[in-house]
Amino acid sequence: MAKLTFEKSMKQLEQIVQELESGDLCLEKAVKKFEEGIRLTKFCSEKLDETEKKITMLVRDQEGNIFEKPFITDVEE
Repeated sequence: MAKLTFEKSMKQLEQIVQELESGDLCLEKAVKKFEEGIRLTKFCSEKLDETEKKITMLVRDQEGNIFEKPFITDVEE
C-alpha cells in the first residue's frame, strides 16, 4: 500500500466531495464515502498541525545576525 501523503489525501477528498455532490451514490456508499472523507480530513489536519510546529522564521537582529524564531500564529497570540 502506498504511503498516504497530504497531497494524495487532498486529491482523494476532492474526489469524494465530487462524488457526494453528484447525488449518484446510494445511501450506503455515500455514508462510506463520508466516513472516508472524515478520516482523510483528520489526517490532513494532523499533518498541517505537525508542519506548523516545524515552521520557523529567519529573523535578522539589529546587528544583522540571523537567528531562528518559532512561527507564531494569530491564534497563539
